[in-house]
Amino acid sequence: MHPRWGVAEIAQELRAEQSEIRGALDKLAELSMLYSTGESLGVAAIHPEVGLAGYIHRREMEIHAQQMELASVQAATAELAAAYAAQRAQHGTMSLERLESVDEVRVRLSELARDASRELLAFMPGGAQSQEALDASRPLDEESLAAGVTLRTLYLDSVRNDRATTEYARWLSERGGQVRTVPSLPLRMLIADRSVALLPIDPEDTRAGAVVMQAPGVVTALLVLFDLVWEQATPFGAERPNSSEDEPVPQEITLLKLLAQGHTDEVAARKLGLSLRTTRRLMASITAKLGARSRFEAGVLAAQAGWL
Repeated sequence: MHPRWGVAEIAQELRAEQSEIRGALDKLAELSMLYSTGESLGVAAIHPEVGLAGYIHRREMEIHAQQMELASVQAATAELAAAYAAQRAQHGTMSLERLESVDEVRVRLSELARDASRELLAFMPGGAQSQEALDASRPLDEESLAAGVTLRTLYLDSVRNDRATTEYARWLSERGGQVRTVPSLPLRMLIADRSVALLPIDPEDTRAGAVVMQAPGVVTALLVLFDLVWEQATPFGAERPNSSEDEPVPQEITLLKLLAQGHTDEVAARKLGLSLRTTRRLMASITAKLGARSRFEAGVLAAQAGWL
């Protein structure tokens, strides 16, 4: 309405501090919702649909770049692990510590948690955690937090529907732990003090045991993987982004990707931490949003809509 007005005039009109006005104008400029009129350095508003379109496009490109980087890191992690194991085997010495049983894994996890002096990072796939596992973790986490160790834990989005796990996440957050959730996680993992990592031998079967590794190259790749997933995760306690009735939620997008990779409903359900019934209900919701009559048609329409 008044393109020639400066910060002082706007502040006077709105009865606000000039610093608040400058901050608001800077934010609007960042969102491409202002443009210079060329009249005494005045500015004018741009229609939100026009201004925000460019901002949304930039954010979409940034997210796409992060997803590509994450996929690259995941592939590099697998290659590094394979190369490391092959090299050690070739020289007749395997420095990896192999844990054969579930009991051995639990003992080693406790040792790593108690020995950590700075930081513990964890991927916790599998959906809702059992009460037994939560009860076993509580004293270890409490001890670590009391010692000033930073705890950052990633769960699946599906745990938000489980009372025991959400109560534990709330308890952990209240004591200084950091908890976030994502639709899916690549594997179970613990990294202590950014120098030693514990991974399952077979991500699909935790009963097969685990390995503890300290190879700097491998641990560094795993740290990059953790940080990328962490940045895209939703903090516990924060509302997950809402979508319109016709737009997919992140969990639905992840399900589509899993099915597109050839996974069965059962495997997809396990990776999402959901029941088979809930997973199929999620797929039905996707099909309905797309107006598809079959899964094949849903895949085609999802690709055309840019969901995949």
